[in-house]
Amino acid sequence: TMIYHVSPAGCDRASGHESAPLRTIGRAATLACAGDTVRVHAGVYREWVDPQNGGLSDICPITYEAAPGEHVILKGSEEVTGWTQVEGDVWQAVVPNALFTDGNPFAQPIAGDWLIWPDGSPDMDASGRTPYTFASTPAWMKARGNRPVHTGEVYLNGKALYEAASMKEVFHPVMRDLNQNNNPDFVLPSEDTLYLWYARVDGETTTLWANFQGTDPNAACVEINVRPCCFYPRRTGVNYITLRGFEICQAACPFTPPTSDQIGMIGSHWSRGWIIENNHIHDAKCSAISLGRDGADGHNLYSRFGRKPGYQYQMEAVFLALRNGWQKGCVGGHIVRHNVIHDCGQNGVVGHMGAAFSQIVHNHIYRIAAKREFFGWEIAAIKLHAAVDTVIEGNNIHDAQLGVWLDWQAQGARVTRNVLHHNYNDLMIEVSHGPCLVDNNIFSSPYNFTNAAQGTALVHNLFGGAFLRYPVLDRATPYHFPHATAVAGCAVTYSGDDRVMNNLFLPRPESPCPSWHCGCAGYDGCTTPTEYRARLAAEGNTDEAKFYKVPQPVFISGNAYAGPALPFRDEAGFLRLPQARQEIIRRGDTWYLHLTLPETPRPVAPVTTARLGMPRITEEPYENPDGTPVDFVPDLIGSSRTGDVIPGPLSRLLPGEQLIPVWKP
Repeated sequence: TMIYHVSPAGCDRASGHESAPLRTIGRAATLACAGDTVRVHAGVYREWVDPQNGGLSDICPITYEAAPGEHVILKGSEEVTGWTQVEGDVWQAVVPNALFTDGNPFAQPIAGDWLIWPDGSPDMDASGRTPYTFASTPAWMKARGNRPVHTGEVYLNGKALYEAASMKEVFHPVMRDLNQNNNPDFVLPSEDTLYLWYARVDGETTTLWANFQGTDPNAACVEINVRPCCFYPRRTGVNYITLRGFEICQAACPFTPPTSDQIGMIGSHWSRGWIIENNHIHDAKCSAISLGRDGADGHNLYSRFGRKPGYQYQMEAVFLALRNGWQKGCVGGHIVRHNVIHDCGQNGVVGHMGAAFSQIVHNHIYRIAAKREFFGWEIAAIKLHAAVDTVIEGNNIHDAQLGVWLDWQAQGARVTRNVLHHNYNDLMIEVSHGPCLVDNNIFSSPYNFTNAAQGTALVHNLFGGAFLRYPVLDRATPYHFPHATAVAGCAVTYSGDDRVMNNLFLPRPESPCPSWHCGCAGYDGCTTPTEYRARLAAEGNTDEAKFYKVPQPVFISGNAYAGPALPFRDEAGFLRLPQARQEIIRRGDTWYLHLTLPETPRPVAPVTTARLGMPRITEEPYENPDGTPVDFVPDLIGSSRTGDVIPGPLSRLLPGEQLIPVWKP
């Protein structure tokens, strides 16, 4: 094996030996083969690294790493100098279009399927549901009309500016209040001082105007993003890459719905076996890390042509991917761990099908879509479609429009031991049929869970807010044979068939929205298992009609409720607590659960894989990806549930006020 060294003082004609380093990571990426390491030394590298080769296995990868103890920055931007003052705080710069070798982001609008332009869309849909991925549209955004936002960006001393709606706005900024929403936990930094930019592109040059609010850009660092990617193979099937220890930022990556070529600032591009770890990743215009599909099965066909619904194109994409090799051992199986990911416009991690069989573990993800320059149905800190047997564990997710969103085919997925707080909404699971296991998490935001799925098991969580549950009867989606991508059938989402056991419901005094419910009262329209069997029998010898008419059963027990949280109408043995309080606070580099309980909840029955049974549609147990039973003994912080088992994610709770560390870097 070889170790190729890279340094800003190197030369791409050199050997790559430690005494003769290469100049660019991209040059090393053309030389490295399975088993080799590319060791990058301190400095700023402005390039799109396109790995040419992959590793052979998880024990013979190609590793790209920052040299130990050295700060390595990989940027998708270039510095812009020579600004001239136009008037007051407004400055101008002209850059040649030759700078943009992979398309000009200042001429490229953010576009794609399921994108919602900032056009003043209503804050509720016709059914009274609140939006899932964005807070109430602020007045300044409504004033923009239907003007698109571009993938280009301007940065002043590392901080992204806002794109102005017009040249006039650069000279006369409109006050932007980012905090116009009805969620008291989702409060964003005030933008009292507006830094704005506007661009005009002609045949040879791009002219930029920016309002720097008193800062002299020629005495500062001003950068613009010029590349869509920083580390992303242009071809598919580049397997077993490890990327560790870098700061990676400032890419002009495009919108990434599940029906598009999902290009991220970093991405595996329909490969398998990547490890992305210990990186500082920020300021992707859309998605920071993409584990998703390529464009071979269609690219934004609905928004481009509109011949049929986007849902239909997505369904076709699943079957085309199966025909083109989407299966365990060929695609997916990635590990994303111990990264800090923040200030991205759409996603921290995104992936349709390509994230199956993966692990997303102990990442700190925050301020996703916080600028609120564009909205869409694909915005979340972690947004995965077809996350078959994917584990999302131990992450700290906050100040995001939506924390975790599992959409379509979340079969065998597990969301465990995460702390989600100060988000607009913490969790959404959509049009999936289970088994999906959500256990030992803290969901502390006022909106906790949008449940547009069925067959989900909620076990040993703390819920500090409200739920929304509803069926989806107009979109049948695929389900799979256990622990595989092969499709066993398609079914609509009836809602219900959930297991809700041993959770602690400690909501705020009032539900934030009338259509949402605190506790399990939102399941009151479902049946018990006995009622379900009796009502199906009463419908006689009919086929699918009775399944539409008879609500699915739910299995609810062992939960503790405080304040306005209410139990399921037929829940036996539930626990009622007097008013309790909970919040997540930060002290130094540690996050704590600040909890006040009037008493310790009494013991409840332990949960096991056998006790959870199987969802009705998929008939797959709630088990680990390798088919073994889930161990519910470890709690959120790794302590063991020995002796009495109590509701919630922590194995031991004391009465009174307590401060419990729940997440550390």
